[in-house]
Amino acid sequence: MKSTMTKLLSALVATGMVAAAHAADLKIGVAEALSGGAAQYGAAIKNGFQLAADEINAAGGINGNKLVLQVEDEQGKKEEAINVFKKLIFQDKVLMVFGPTLSNSAQAADPIAQAGKTVAFGTSNTADGITSIGDFIFRNSVTEADVLPETIKVAAKHTGIKKVAVLYGNDDVFTKSGYDNFKKALEDLKIPVTTTETFAKGDVDFKAQLTKIKASKPDAIVLSALIAEGAPIMVQARQLGINVPFIGGNGMNSVKVFDLAKGSSDGLWVGSPWSIENNTPANTKFIGAYKAKYNVTPDQFAAQAYDAMYIAAGAIKNVKISGNLEADRKALRDALPKVTHEGATGKFAFRQAMGKNGKPAGYDAQQAPIVSVTKGGKYVIEK
Repeated sequence: MKSTMTKLLSALVATGMVAAAHAADLKIGVAEALSGGAAQYGAAIKNGFQLAADEINAAGGINGNKLVLQVEDEQGKKEEAINVFKKLIFQDKVLMVFGPTLSNSAQAADPIAQAGKTVAFGTSNTADGITSIGDFIFRNSVTEADVLPETIKVAAKHTGIKKVAVLYGNDDVFTKSGYDNFKKALEDLKIPVTTTETFAKGDVDFKAQLTKIKASKPDAIVLSALIAEGAPIMVQARQLGINVPFIGGNGMNSVKVFDLAKGSSDGLWVGSPWSIENNTPANTKFIGAYKAKYNVTPDQFAAQAYDAMYIAAGAIKNVKISGNLEADRKALRDALPKVTHEGATGKFAFRQAMGKNGKPAGYDAQQAPIVSVTKGGKYVIEK
């Protein structure tokens, strides 16, 4: 009998069935805007996650365990992001949550993850204060505070900008934070502002603001906007004969600008840790794999999601999954800050942010930005 059992066990080991019996699905929550005005970001982000997860699973998973993505549409709305986070954390019992897409939604939903002692990992949230929510909040998206001063500096060096007009969305956490960081950077660089104009999410006619901007004769327009409003602003500016450069924030760094601002997309300066023109081996591999899988060109948001899945996988690899969800979630939180990675977006490490109480809180990205300008339907790296 013992000999028969030994033979059976040997056969099971040989066929991999014993390993399979001990393997587990690692359920990862993905809360992104797959419908609504932010869907152009959310769809690319979801694709980036899926590509990385498929690659990791094809290579044997993480310690033999398979990544399974539980994807939910948070519609780019604060209320929906809160509902989706509650569902993923308390009902679906995921190990961690990626998302949400917009900083507005992150400010609303991340406290749910913090209270539930579950990692919330943002890949597209760049507004100030997100990671100060608590020590379970992470992001690999570089903050506007880190990127915007460098973007202005490089743009000014190449175009000889002496004075600028500012245009920003005043009803969104991300675009308001972008404005605050642009304002500080312009003051630090001693670049005067000719006029400051605002708009709201969902606006379609920007001619009144642009007419005032044109009258103030700026050398460039500093624009803190999401692409849904930012692209039409560029089109209408060119229609009014405003042919100065635009300096945009993270929301304008999307290949969608070439479709949404067709014929008017040249002269947009943006900063990001990722560029499609950055020909590192890791980035070239990512771009090729993304195009092969989805038949479209990736953007910054897809690249950051792709890298984020590998960063999370690096942490999970160092966690002994026990099946005790609370303990596993905490162990993952403890493992994540130690991960370093070199992927599509270059060399990456975390740095700890401070909370509003002055105590250590969540974790931001430590990465250098690449500054690019749009020319002839592509982003060109400038230094």
